[in-house]
This record gives sequence, structure tokens and C-alpha cells, in this order.
Amino acid sequence: MMKVRTRIALALLGAAVVIGGQWWRHAHEGGTNTTDAGPVAVQTAPGTLRLGTLTFTACQLAQKHSGATTAAYCAPFEVPENRDAPQGRRIALKLALVKSDAAAADSDLVVFLAGGPGQAATETWPAIADALAPLRKHRHVLLLDQRGTGGSNALSCKRARAAGEDEAPGFDPARIRADTRDCLAEVAQKADPRYYTTSDAVRDLEAVRQALGAPKFDLVGVSYGTRVAQQYLMRHPDGVRSAVLDSVVPNELALGEDFAQNLEAALKAQFAACTATPACRQRFGDPYATLFKLRDALRAQPQTVGYRDPVTFLPGTRRLDEFALAGLVRMFAYAPETSALLPLTLDQAMQGHYGPLMGQVRLLSDDLAETLTGGMQLSVICAEDADLLRDRPQDKDTLLGDLLVPAFKAQCEVWPHGARPADFHAPLQSAAPVLLLEGELDPVTPPRYGEQVLKGLPNGRLLVAKGQGHNVIGRGCMPRLVGAFVERLDAKALDASCLDALGAMPAFTDFNGAAP
Repeated sequence: MMKVRTRIALALLGAAVVIGGQWWRHAHEGGTNTTDAGPVAVQTAPGTLRLGTLTFTACQLAQKHSGATTAAYCAPFEVPENRDAPQGRRIALKLALVKSDAAAADSDLVVFLAGGPGQAATETWPAIADALAPLRKHRHVLLLDQRGTGGSNALSCKRARAAGEDEAPGFDPARIRADTRDCLAEVAQKADPRYYTTSDAVRDLEAVRQALGAPKFDLVGVSYGTRVAQQYLMRHPDGVRSAVLDSVVPNELALGEDFAQNLEAALKAQFAACTATPACRQRFGDPYATLFKLRDALRAQPQTVGYRDPVTFLPGTRRLDEFALAGLVRMFAYAPETSALLPLTLDQAMQGHYGPLMGQVRLLSDDLAETLTGGMQLSVICAEDADLLRDRPQDKDTLLGDLLVPAFKAQCEVWPHGARPADFHAPLQSAAPVLLLEGELDPVTPPRYGEQVLKGLPNGRLLVAKGQGHNVIGRGCMPRLVGAFVERLDAKALDASCLDALGAMPAFTDFNGAAP
């Protein structure tokens, strides 16, 4: 969060949109139009669309690093920061609409809710665009950067982030509190962090819907975005036509309580696939045991590693300790393409070749720094979860260890707390059509979370993608199934047999790939 190592170790739910996006595939699905009548977008002039009281004009959504842009339509939208003081500070929210491929789109709108907490919908859109392509055949897609992210008064802590390379080793609650105070001082110049919670975001989304003429929404939430979707469905059920919850976070969950155990279970399952393969077992033995040997070695003697920066190609040095290792392995475990590299990367590190490992630390920490807004993440955690977290001594011997909860508590001692509705953590109960998606090997939101949420959804269905990790909406035939669901609103009638083709990626035995 505030420092590089802490940011990697405590990054929450949505990083797979960064890591896994490049492997998502484009797919299409037709079907019967079952949408309700409602407001439709009207082109009032070239490059202009009007929907309800909002006028959208042609704009470009920038893609970081590549310099490419995505064509969209943007509309100004302001809300009070504190709705109980409407005459006070107002904040501008970044609102964009990606047009449907149809000449006359259906009146319901697909709403993409990004993960994190801390990711912005407009910034992560390029990573999910192909997965939602079937939905765009008949529907526009609405992108609203949640308050505190992206173009919606982002609560970023640039000075604290820039200091990350010089951080001191070890877990130091006093230093964490000091870093958090520095971040708060920066954020407080433009925002009151108490008003950047999930509940505030839900009220913003409903205000946008009313301004649009009250169309029905087809919610697509990814990771933390599934919390936003469930809260919206609880508060505004009449505004929801359907919901797709990918890598679902149950309402009952306090974010952070299961992180260590979920990662441990995923790693054991992922490494078991290696030991079950003769070539992989012969090459690496027991990767799970290797991981903990490396952790113990770095705990006893952290390394200052020289390596060539994979972004700038300049030589540099970086500290590698048990915390950096744990955060990196967690990020590797999110997607099969990166988890397949873990046995080889760990084996190289055990032999003293840290270059591949350090290159990934650099890439993943920078990705998270740019896509997760630390201040907004704290506003969510401190208001909604921190008081429910309990110390977890049972996690002490896991890779992530038992320091996550103390770290959150240290930060939330400093960060202002917003309000949480009394029923915020009540299980979701809804008759709406809902499709739940989970990855079999998800290290963050395992399939049992989807099973838990499904209990309150009589018109819901859970699809589990075999061999996959976190964030699976773009995997295999999943885009086609999602398209068919949103078109026909019957999750139980979906023929999901095409998902049987999915499976784990074989572990790399060298940097050329898996054994033949």
C-alpha cells in the first residue's frame, strides 16, 4: 500500500485484471432479446449521445504504457462528497459509455464494476473489453470510476509511493502508522476519506442511473466489484436486470481474514499438479517444500540482488526478503500462465539466480502501484472490515504469515472511518438472475465463496473454471456463456459443457515452456 513491500503483501482482490488480461479471448453469442422497454441513447449530433438528462460526447480512454486509446463517449457528472452536506465539496466522477455494436441497442446497460478495492473501471476496461464483447452486440457498456479511483478524485499517495525503494526491513507498526499519516496528509488536501466507501459508491451509481432515465442495469462485478454489485442489488433491486459476479466476495466476509489460508490451499493444489507429472517432479522435486526453504533462507538472510530492470533495462539493486517473496508468489498464483512459472522461478532462486524473481517483483509492484489506489482501499477496509478482523495466530507458519491483520489495524488506527450500514454484511438474498463465476485454483476468492453466495439466489448458478485462478470471465468459452446468460436471463439453462476444455497450464521445466 504505502511502501512497495507492504503494497505487494497487502494488495487485495483485483490484481488478476492486470496479470491475466493479456490471455483473455474474444468470443460472441447471439440470443433472444428479453430486455424491458426503457430509455434509449439518442444521437443528437455527430459525436454526441443523449441518454436521460446526460449528454455524452466522443472521447478516448487512454491505455497506460501502450499509448493506445479506446473510443468511448464521456459525460460530466458531479456528486456531493458528503450527501448529508450537499452544499459542501463536490467531486467530479469519470463516466464513460462504450457503444454497442448494434445500430439500435437494447435499453438496459451493462455496468462493469472494477476490482481492488482501488481499481478504476475506465483504466481496467482494456483488460476486460474482449471478455464483454458478446454483451456489446446488443448493449452499451457503462464505465464509472468509483469515487477515489482513476478520474474520480483518486485518493492516491504519490509521495509515499515514491519513497518505497528506501523502506526499512521488517514489520514495524509504528512505521506503518507513520506512512499512513503521510498518505492521509496528502489525501486530505482534496478529500475527506470517510466518504469513499462501497456504500457511497452504490449511491453514486444509483444517482447515475436516475440521471440516465432509470434504465435497468446488467451488473458485471469482478472481485471487489462483486461486493459493490451485491450492495447495489440489496439497496436498489428494481434497478437490476441481471448480475454476473466473477470471483465473488461474500457479503459476510471481512476482507483479509482468509487471505493466508486461501493462498496456502491454492499453492498446494497448484504444486500438486507438478509433483503428479513425472517430468516436473524429476526437475523440481517438491516445489511447495522449495518455497518454504527459500522463505526460511530469506528470513535468516535477506538478499540485496543486482539485476537488470525489465522496464528500463538499466542495472540496479533491490532487497529481496520473505515479505517480497510472499507478495510475489501470491501474485504469481492469480493466473495459470504465471503460476506455471513458479516451480522454475523458485528453483532458480534456490540456486542463487534471483534475476527472474526480482524482475517479476519490479513488474508486479509497479502494476499494482498504478492500478490500485491505496487511499481508497483504506477507506473501504477501515470502514467496512477492520473492526471485524481478529488476530490469526493459526496463520503464523503460512507463507503470508499472521501480520496482515496487525498491518490493517495499524493503518486503520490512523485512517478516518466512514459509516457502515447495519446490514452491510448480511448474506445476499435476491430473486434476480445471477451468474457466479469462480476459478478452481483461485488463491483469493475460492469456489466455496461462490457456493456460499449461491445459497441466497434461487435464480442463480455457479460455474467453476477448472485449473483457473482469480478472475475467469475471459477464460475459454466463458464470454459466450456470459453473453447467453445476459441475453436470456436463465443461468440454469446454460450448456456449460464447453468449460470442460479448461485446465491448469503445465509447469515450465525451463524458460522455453513445459516438458513435451
